[in-house]
Amino acid sequence: MKKNTVCLWYDHDAEEAARFYAQTFPDSTVGAVHRAPSDFPGGKAGDVLTVEFTVCGVLCLGLNGGDTFKHSEAFSFQIATDDQTETDRYWEAIVDNGGVESECGWCKDKWGLSWQITPRVLTEAMASGGDVAKRTFEAMMEMQKIDVAKIEAAVRGDSVPNVPSYDVEIVDYH
Repeated sequence: MKKNTVCLWYDHDAEEAARFYAQTFPDSTVGAVHRAPSDFPGGKAGDVLTVEFTVCGVLCLGLNGGDTFKHSEAFSFQIATDDQTETDRYWEAIVDNGGVESECGWCKDKWGLSWQITPRVLTEAMASGGDVAKRTFEAMMEMQKIDVAKIEAAVRGDSVPNVPSYDVEIVDYH
């Protein structure tokens, strides 16, 4: 075991989660699966207790600890993507597998773990500072899944309307 490992608490399905991550993300694998030597809170002897796995090269340990603790947005995996196709692929894999969409490129998988599916163009624009970062940030704040074309338009300073326009006739009834 490495000196530092991310330990993620699951109710009882750490192995299912690890296998999903390994199938979904590059440089991700499932390693050793350890079974409980005796009964424990949330499980019985012989149940899967821990699962060693990696997500995009990050070493993790999934712990089946029962329903005592829940994941929160205080921890998330941030996955950098190169284009809209890759962004869509990861987003849809998570959301279509029982996950939930959130705001600004965040979503949750069906186990409650938060993910940031973040195109590199977004992080690069935010790092540039100034007006580019401001425009990019404002565009991102209107999104759930990140729309790369709209981020690129914000970087260029192109006007991208956030709300539909309507022809309105003002009538004075006085």
